[in-house]
Formats: sequence, structure tokens, C-alpha cells
Amino acid sequence: MQFPPGKLLIVLGCLLILAGLLLSFAGKIPWLGKLPGDIRIERENFAFYFPLGTCLLLSLLVSLILWLFRR
Repeated sequence: MQFPPGKLLIVLGCLLILAGLLLSFAGKIPWLGKLPGDIRIERENFAFYFPLGTCLLLSLLVSLILWLFRR
């Protein structure tokens, strides 16, 4: 399936705006990055963090937005 160039640019622009808003306000959302499923391992000289739950939630939201644009 091929999107018309105009519609593709609108979708990409909306995604960039959402990404910018998320980066701007991510520190003000207390639960973002602390969801169940986020992996955090902290040792004395080592820290590992993988936001699996947050990635799944954002993926679901982006998929929903793209599904709405396809309708």
C-alpha cells in the first residue's frame, strides 16, 4: 500500500509534533518511565534501564493513531 505524498507528510509531521511534545513534557509526567514492565537494574558501579512497558504503551498509541489515519 502506498500513501499519497501529501498524506504521508501530514502523518510524519504529526508524529514529529507528538515526539517533540513527549520530549518536552516527559519530565512532568511522573509515571512515564516507571511503568510495570520497565526493567531497572542498579548495582554499585553499573546501572541498566530498559523501559519495556513504556515502549509498549507508546507503540500502542502510535499504532492507534496510524490506524485512525488509515480509516
